[in-house]
Amino acid sequence: MVPAMDLPFRMLNVFAVEDDRLSGNPLCVFEDGRGLTEEQMQALARQMNLSESVFLLPPSAVTATKRVRIFTPSLELPFAGHPSLGSAAVVRALLADGSASSVILEMQAGLVPVTCREDTWTLRAARAPTFLAPPLERETLAAMLGVPRPALAGAATWVNTGAEQLLVPLADVAAVQAAQPDAALLARHAYSELRGGAMVYVWAPLDAEQVVARFFFLKGTSVIEDPATGSACANLGAWLRSQQVPAPLTRTIWQGQAVGRPSRLDLAVDADGAIFVSGKVVEVARGVFQL
Repeated sequence: MVPAMDLPFRMLNVFAVEDDRLSGNPLCVFEDGRGLTEEQMQALARQMNLSESVFLLPPSAVTATKRVRIFTPSLELPFAGHPSLGSAAVVRALLADGSASSVILEMQAGLVPVTCREDTWTLRAARAPTFLAPPLERETLAAMLGVPRPALAGAATWVNTGAEQLLVPLADVAAVQAAQPDAALLARHAYSELRGGAMVYVWAPLDAEQVVARFFFLKGTSVIEDPATGSACANLGAWLRSQQVPAPLTRTIWQGQAVGRPSRLDLAVDADGAIFVSGKVVEVARGVFQL
């Protein structure tokens, strides 16, 4: 009989709101992914059934602290926001003194510096942004999102600062709250070749400094809503700059209320156009998985 492989893991909530440990986006971080095949990592992520599960590995880049592989239940991602922040918190905890104020994570999308101040972590977007306007008519876009045509505040744009996503501005918070995407239309019109899946991020300003957002993606033929999406927050920063919003700029993004996981993401774009996403990380559990 083959002995079991013990795999220590930690559960964290990322982009948690103040005084609520059961808020934010849940994340599983396996402390040591050495010895696991890609197929086993994918199977473990499917077992955990969270938005993403992470595997920490020795870095190949000399400047990196750890290499990170990120898996959804169905595919591997080159970069994602809440796995970056949660992974950084675990990496720091595993270091000899456990008090580092910054780590560098090696991902498929590139090196991602992550810094911390107490339990709040900040990442810098993995790459310079790219933009692509899809050939979507307003009627089709509105039908895909399940909103009336007047709810659209602008055209859809594919934005990529490390993870490609379809961003759609809506007219007001009520439109964001009312969105009910159509799975078939999402699969047809919001499919990313780079991500290997369909996804869309909608938002509207709450006021001059705050935004309410929701992120939808397909799991099989079902529409799933993500509680907090750091990569989309970074893409929003790039979109705001593309609309000539002056930098430096900051925004607080509220996400997850519709799925009972209220989340706070803090966005900043500096005068040079660098994009930063911050959030509170809370460790809530530890365990050992036997494979």
